[in-house]
Amino acid sequence: MASLLLKNGTLIDATGRRRADLLIRDGRIAAIGPAIIDAPGAQVLDCGGKLVSEGFTDIHVHFREPGQSYKETIRTGSLAAAHGGYTTVCAMPNLNPVPDSPETLSLEQEIIDRDACIRVLPYAAITRGRKGLELTDFAALKGRCCAFSDDGSGVQSEAMMRAAMQAAAREDVILAAHCEDNALLHGGYIHDGRYAAAHGHKGICSESEWGQIARDLKLAEQTGCRYHVCHISCAESVELIREAKKRGVRVTCETGPHYLTLCEDELQEDGRFKMNPPLRRAEDREALIEGLRDGTIDAIATDHAPHSAEEKSRGLQGSAMGIVGLETAFPVLYTDLVLTGKVSLERIVEALTAGPRRAFRLSGGLVPGQAADLTVIDPDAAWTVDPADFLSLGKATPFAGKAVQGRIIWTLKDGVPVYQA
Repeated sequence: MASLLLKNGTLIDATGRRRADLLIRDGRIAAIGPAIIDAPGAQVLDCGGKLVSEGFTDIHVHFREPGQSYKETIRTGSLAAAHGGYTTVCAMPNLNPVPDSPETLSLEQEIIDRDACIRVLPYAAITRGRKGLELTDFAALKGRCCAFSDDGSGVQSEAMMRAAMQAAAREDVILAAHCEDNALLHGGYIHDGRYAAAHGHKGICSESEWGQIARDLKLAEQTGCRYHVCHISCAESVELIREAKKRGVRVTCETGPHYLTLCEDELQEDGRFKMNPPLRRAEDREALIEGLRDGTIDAIATDHAPHSAEEKSRGLQGSAMGIVGLETAFPVLYTDLVLTGKVSLERIVEALTAGPRRAFRLSGGLVPGQAADLTVIDPDAAWTVDPADFLSLGKATPFAGKAVQGRIIWTLKDGVPVYQA
């Protein structure tokens, strides 16, 4: 494998920024220094004026294959991830067949091995068929998946969730929960707030999320399991997790770029604004930003959830839940949070890299010896989000037409370019 020398870039991670060269040899970071010249035969990539980060990690994506490849495939999803600067993603298990056994998980893994251009790590389901009735065999699956989740469905039974957490603690695996109390939904499909009331829509109350988080945090404290909360969207969730962390509960959590930058005030009568959980109040958005700043929120995850154009064309009431996000995450966060002074660039990069890695115990880092999974960013590039440019099969995004700054220039996996602008 040829050597590659990234010259004159600004390396960035949670510790800060520094001007440095970075040498890649045999797929790994060989050296980092202020002026590396001892690299005979290396291809040189001039990164002057660019940021160099470790590759982004997204611990919550939906790649739809097997079972719904008309929405997305492992190949198109991984290409979209590379376009967005991601070198590792964790793929959720709402598939057909559900990866709830070694046999069904192997079907997904075969496609990943054949078609993925980046590292794609599959989830396994918490319960068989994601039906909430019978636990999967955690011991048989734990070496084959990144974590266990029934994402798209909350585990409704407290007894079942307790049993799942006991099994997770016994096997030392991560249990990632989609927290949603079905008894509180009442047919809702956007946030139960001002916009829903003004436009005659059925709302989803915040308690449907934070109530189940409160239940699960109690169980996690009792069982000692490693518990991860998916896509939190409201202020109460942030505070519950903040207090649980102070008590020593082994909890981590994520939120999405859309919850950090949008709220119900931006809703339009368009399916590209419909996701689960929904966009909530401006006060919730501010609480999430504060939770990101103070470290309560460990990771930013896109919950990339592609659907067909027809499935997203039925307005707020009739459209499928979910938006795409891999190809807009960094520029949206950089434009709306960093350039406005709300969150530091270092903190955003940490929540896209080291934060999710720590939460899911993944290898990596911007240090010699680690795999050369890298993202090169032009922070000055200004452009407009156009879904026609997406590599994902899904095009539904609330950020269509948004003027942003910050563009991914290169994405390297094991030192090999998997995306180049």
